[in-house]
Amino acid sequence: MLFLVGMAAMVVAGRLPALLALWYAAASVVAMLVYRRDKRAAQRGGQRTPEATLHSIALLGGWPGALLAQALFQHKSSKAAFQLRFWITVVANVAALYWACSQPALMAALHALLG
Repeated sequence: MLFLVGMAAMVVAGRLPALLALWYAAASVVAMLVYRRDKRAAQRGGQRTPEATLHSIALLGGWPGALLAQALFQHKSSKAAFQLRFWITVVANVAALYWACSQPALMAALHALLG
């Protein structure tokens, strides 16, 4: 994914704290696990994960993993209303990250805090 390559390049260039990239990776793993569990629950008639939970995980940085899970598990990828909300969370997350990266004082504080 282009986003993850760009994020890795920003970490290598010292423009983004490595722990922030690790946050995205961890949130993506969580998203994939939750999507897989929800797909299995859908197939077996079990208790489903609320869509709001899936969107919250995406908004908090798990959207790369959620996108991959949608493709791998063929889950939630054809529901238009879900996809619209999902892509809104992606845009909101990327916009927030872009804004944060454009704030020198905030980035200096993040680098000091997260290394």
